[in-house]
Amino acid sequence: MNQIKLIVLGEPSAQARHRHFSRGKFTGTYDPSKDKKESFVSILQSQAPKEPISTAILLELTFAMHRPKSHYGSGKRAQCLKDSAPEYHTGRPDIDNLQKFVQDSLNKVFYRDDSLICRIISEKVYSDSPRTEITLTVL
Repeated sequence: MNQIKLIVLGEPSAQARHRHFSRGKFTGTYDPSKDKKESFVSILQSQAPKEPISTAILLELTFAMHRPKSHYGSGKRAQCLKDSAPEYHTGRPDIDNLQKFVQDSLNKVFYRDDSLICRIISEKVYSDSPRTEITLTVL
């Protein structure tokens, strides 16, 4: 088990900021991404190692974002990508929030703690098939 490759189909999700609330004198916080994280990791659960990784990890991530219609031509060329269509996704969500979502989702299932991640290589690109590609490599 030197390397684990995973693919989750669908638009990549970003980590939402924790929310704070007050009820009388009680103040608390909650994670609005909790349900999405549970759903994300349930898709991958069958591919999880029997024991979470407990050594240094390289995490490689590719976030393939849905390509908007404006990147395509019109009329007879509606299926053709314009020459001016960018390869890389430069809008929101931010790449660090996408990374954090994946790191938190896989925590305690694929690795003992996300502090074991020593190197991250990631990119946001456009694609006709939105997905999150994950590669975990034991260093």
